[in-house]
Amino acid sequence: MTLNKICVYCGSSDQAEAAHLEAASVLGRLMAEAGLTIVYGGGSAGSMGRLANGALENGGKVTGYIPGFMVDQEWAHHGITELHIVEDMHQRKDKMIEGTDAVVALPGGCGTFEELFETISLKRLGLYFGPIVLLNMDGFYDSFIQLFDRCIADRFMAPRHRDTWLAVTRPEDVIPAIRSADPWPQDARAFAALR
Repeated sequence: MTLNKICVYCGSSDQAEAAHLEAASVLGRLMAEAGLTIVYGGGSAGSMGRLANGALENGGKVTGYIPGFMVDQEWAHHGITELHIVEDMHQRKDKMIEGTDAVVALPGGCGTFEELFETISLKRLGLYFGPIVLLNMDGFYDSFIQLFDRCIADRFMAPRHRDTWLAVTRPEDVIPAIRSADPWPQDARAFAALR
């Protein structure tokens, strides 16, 4: 598949474990080396900042979308390639995945989870078709995967919906996982049904 722009969801906490921050930096570098533009939440701290800087320091392009109230709090990264100030969190999420070829979720907090859950819902409904890759470092997303397995076991989702996402354990495995992902069916709206 052709890859140009990748949306990355990640946290903004500088208090996160050093391994998570380093993984974000490594992923930024790898995406830059692969010639991929990163689209993310426009922040300068935590995994967000490390992701962006990892790309920029290696000649990469980074586009950020951030609500105005976060700019007022001085949370924005003003050194990225493009910084777009949006009205609110809803517009930010829409803009972040618009025209992207894949989504990657790094370990993060409730904002990361919200973005990830919405994108999985959009994919299941046939409104987003790109691969979704979880960076499941140190089993971070194990509970998430178990929750979805419970949804499937209790028939809120069909077993085929487990293919909505892929999980890898190292940042080095993210781009290969995206490239090897099976295409999501273009008739996914019918595919979304539990039948």
